[in-house]
Amino acid sequence: MHAIKIEQPGGPEALVWAEVPDPVAGQGEVLVEVAASAVNRADVLQRQGFYDPPPGASPYPGLECSGRIVAIGEGVSGWSVGDEVCALLAGGGYAELVAVPAGQLLPVPAGVDLVTAAALPEVVTTVWSNVFMVAGLRPGETLLVHGGSSGIGTMAIQLGKAVGARVAVTAGGKEKLARCAELGADILIDYREQDFVEALRAATDGAGADVILDIVGAKYLARNLDALAVNGRLAVIGLQGGVKAELNLGAMMAKRAAVTATSLRSRPLEEKAAIVAAVREHVWPLVSTGRVRPVVHAVYPMTEAAEAHRVMESSAHVGKLLLTV
Repeated sequence: MHAIKIEQPGGPEALVWAEVPDPVAGQGEVLVEVAASAVNRADVLQRQGFYDPPPGASPYPGLECSGRIVAIGEGVSGWSVGDEVCALLAGGGYAELVAVPAGQLLPVPAGVDLVTAAALPEVVTTVWSNVFMVAGLRPGETLLVHGGSSGIGTMAIQLGKAVGARVAVTAGGKEKLARCAELGADILIDYREQDFVEALRAATDGAGADVILDIVGAKYLARNLDALAVNGRLAVIGLQGGVKAELNLGAMMAKRAAVTATSLRSRPLEEKAAIVAAVREHVWPLVSTGRVRPVVHAVYPMTEAAEAHRVMESSAHVGKLLLTV
């Protein structure tokens, strides 16, 4: 098969479409013929040499895909050759074939075409596991989403609204905020022009956010704590603003706040399977009825993965960037 290799860390030009050995479906796995994959920040970090795949994972980038099952390994039930699926991966999506643990498979939801389905697995599992399974967002609460126009952000807005929450977002510029509003965001904050803590407090009569989904990390830690409501929960899922910061435990205790930081890629297979099962139960009906939809900015041939990475790094996109085989 062909796959995108990273011969050595570097810029987008480090992504090379090359012939590599075919993967094999092992115990508990299926082999998927890839129709499409999607670009995630983790792929950029891997290309730069800052985020190696977990032990045993494919060396090729790509944390999600869609396609058709072409072979089934021992111990797999409930799936058949020819099934159209999308999947959460620990790596290997930028390829023509990928072996996937059966617990990380999802059927392509009704109303979504096979290519577009590649935009779903990573963002849906990330948002559902952090905002709902960990932070426990409830109807009537306020959710603050940093990076509201990103792939993660566009999904978090929709899921927050679907459960009856009030959704606030930060994004850079009027155009991106307008797209967030189209998806249902109630409170729009331009982080380039506004202090998000002050803007959020003004919009919530001083209460703040019950749940914050954060992709920035250290740079925002203290301000996120200021923005939290009493009994608020901060879920950190990205480190674009650094890895180390001071945390005022006194302020945390005064608000009875909770801070969690999670990564999905390196979790054990059982944990990933549990998250995928929860997504299939709770989110797939929303997608199938059109209440929640994948937001796709652009689609590129897999051989043009370098260009898709350049767009990702420019932050000029809204939603997901897809790569087709």
